[in-house]
Amino acid sequence: MAATEELSDILSRRQEINDKLEEGLEIKPKYKFVNVYTEFHEFSRKEIKQYEQTFNKFDEGHDGYLDLSEVKRMMERLGAPQTHLGLKAMITEVDEDMDNRISFREFLLIYRKARAGELEVDSGLGALARLTEINVDEVGVNGAKNFFEAKIEELARTNKFHDEIIQEQEEKRRDAEEKALRRQRFKEKAALFQQ
Repeated sequence: MAATEELSDILSRRQEINDKLEEGLEIKPKYKFVNVYTEFHEFSRKEIKQYEQTFNKFDEGHDGYLDLSEVKRMMERLGAPQTHLGLKAMITEVDEDMDNRISFREFLLIYRKARAGELEVDSGLGALARLTEINVDEVGVNGAKNFFEAKIEELARTNKFHDEIIQEQEEKRRDAEEKALRRQRFKEKAALFQQ
């Protein structure tokens, strides 16, 4: 979006707000940016990262959205294929901005609804939530722990800066040790010199 279009949108929104205020009408807020960590406080940061990884795995277009074909392939790969109408119903159930795609925020709504028991067990979204969640009752605490540790290890390996950060930390630690050793030697020499 060009800067002039963005400014035009902002000014149009401001004019709309002013007009509604003059008429005494209710003004509905428009939010574009949402911090998922604060909005979805019922999930831990680790859970949100896991959901994000799942979302990104199926976002084949890397555009930040799951469209109908991506949702179709995702459900097929998870072993719960849906009809065309079923897929549309899945998207419509969480598609708050009505763009016929699922954003990451809307993807998290699936899990929020699943936790709250708001999804029908045999619905497509219910199947999605079940198939991508970790059931501690089935795999046990150690199984879940192993799963998350493997995920963390995988993330660490795929993070291109991880090795560089560890190397920098190691160099800083060595430099600090050398500096402390030089100070100690200097103090010892100074003590001998003073005698």
